[in-house]
Amino acid sequence: MKNLSVLLLMIIFLGGDMGISAEPKKIKIFDVETNQIIEVDRIIKSDVEWKKIIPPEQFKVTRLKGTQEPFSGQCPLPKKGEGGIYVCADCGTDLFKEETKFESGTGWPSFLNPVSELNIIAKEDNNFFLHRVEVLCARCDAHLGHVFDDGPLPTGKRYCINAIALKFKKINNKNDKKVEMATFAAGCFWGVEAIFRETKGVVDVIVGYAGGDTRNPTYEQVCTDKTGHAEAVEIKFNPDLITYQNLLDIFWNIHDPTTLNRQGPDVGSQYRSAIFYHNEKQKELALASKVKLEIDKKLKGKITTEIVPIKRFYKAEEYHQKYFEKHGLKATCHLRYRQ
Repeated sequence: MKNLSVLLLMIIFLGGDMGISAEPKKIKIFDVETNQIIEVDRIIKSDVEWKKIIPPEQFKVTRLKGTQEPFSGQCPLPKKGEGGIYVCADCGTDLFKEETKFESGTGWPSFLNPVSELNIIAKEDNNFFLHRVEVLCARCDAHLGHVFDDGPLPTGKRYCINAIALKFKKINNKNDKKVEMATFAAGCFWGVEAIFRETKGVVDVIVGYAGGDTRNPTYEQVCTDKTGHAEAVEIKFNPDLITYQNLLDIFWNIHDPTTLNRQGPDVGSQYRSAIFYHNEKQKELALASKVKLEIDKKLKGKITTEIVPIKRFYKAEEYHQKYFEKHGLKATCHLRYRQ
């Protein structure tokens, strides 16, 4: 019995050295200046170590999850003609672009969306008898603030961030590279996200709902097949590294576009095949690619894919984001590439 107790203590204190799963030492984040996803070391420090390198007021917010008084702090603003991003005050990780900042009237800096879902962690926060979603820096776990579903279009999100948790970093606009958007529906969004996320040139992928009329739908509502929404993915991509046509080629090859309102065992209009174009150029390319596929006659049935303009994309619940990655799964529920 004594030996068992010693073994348990060793597992508790030395778990990381005995093969027990631990937090990864490296993570992937999006670097705005290079417009690339890069691998970096996670920054893990004790409270004692953090106290030595950051100011006391900042420590209270970022490490102890405190909240600044509203209207008590302001994010540094760029000078006219300057471009830049807001980075984590603790570790310098890129967080929010200056152009996504808006005035919410709440007294805290507000943003439409982060530079990438890779750079933040969103997790449920039920403290103080409130249900909220906390926002953390993905690299150093600094508490940044919370995100709410009451923001303006096009995201409908309000990232409510403590000013003291941010620093402004100037970026030369001449070197900025454009990031474009694409939105597809090809069945269960878990697998679709996983395939596009590992594609070179793709900056970020978010799973959500598109094509319906219900505002702020939940997964449960979409599953009733009554909202008009399809499970979809919103893709940010660097057109210098991958074109919209390349994305279309992948889209057609990872699902069966001939099955109406169905992909494999998943049945319902929420699993329909759809291309939601963001501009006329995307529309032209999507229609042309569909015609080419029909002429080639490589598919056994008639293509049922919708090609319609994007109205609004609603981000799905956090537990759906990077689902396969979180659970160590592979995208086996979608065809890899049809030859």
